[in-house]
Formats: sequence, structure tokens, C-alpha cells
Amino acid sequence: MDIRLGRAALPVLACFLLLLPGCGSVNLWPFGGESNPDQALIPANAIEFQCAGGKSFYLRYLDNGSAAWIIFPDREFRLDKVASSGGNRYSNGIDTLDVSDKGTTLTDSSGVSFSGCKEGTK
Repeated sequence: MDIRLGRAALPVLACFLLLLPGCGSVNLWPFGGESNPDQALIPANAIEFQCAGGKSFYLRYLDNGSAAWIIFPDREFRLDKVASSGGNRYSNGIDTLDVSDKGTTLTDSSGVSFSGCKEGTK
């Protein structure tokens, strides 16, 4: 009876050993090993803006530029394009993003102003 059990377990063990290398992309090691951990924090299809005072945010254009999605580490929100005399302006009635050749400015609902913003990476 023990021989039959051992023979039945052998194919299962062989399948397990064959599938194990496929798990190579899974990293359960909690002490790093990732080549650039900050890269994982950058939202897909977003532009990073560096502003005065060391402030930064990410911007993703939506619907061919008719809307903008602002991304902070703790929150995200949408701004729709509104009429502007120069450059592009996006607003939701509370927050406003002005994008022009002179620079980008974001004023958000908490009263925090991001001025002198330029596209860039850290």
C-alpha cells in the first residue's frame, strides 16, 4: 500500500517541480532587491511636475486633452478644460490647473498652491 501511495505522489511532485521556475517573478523577500523602487510609484501614462518649494504632482491627460487627472500620493481628482485667454486651463470649480509656455500652476481645494511647475523627473 505504501508503494502505491509513493507512486501516486511522484507525478504530483514532478509537476510541482516543473512549475516552480515559473514563479521566478514572484518576490516574497521583504528586504528589497528591486532595481528602482521609485519607478513602481509613478502612475502609468502620467507626467511628473516638479514645482517650487520641492512640491510635485503627476498629471495625466484624459479624452484627448479635454480633461486632466491630478495625482497626489494620497488622492486623485479630475479637472475639465475650461475657456482660457492663454494656455490651457482645467478646473472642477474648486481646483484649477493652468498650463502655459510660462509654466504650470495648480491651486487645489486645500489652499495649497503649486507654482513654477515644470515637467521633469526626480
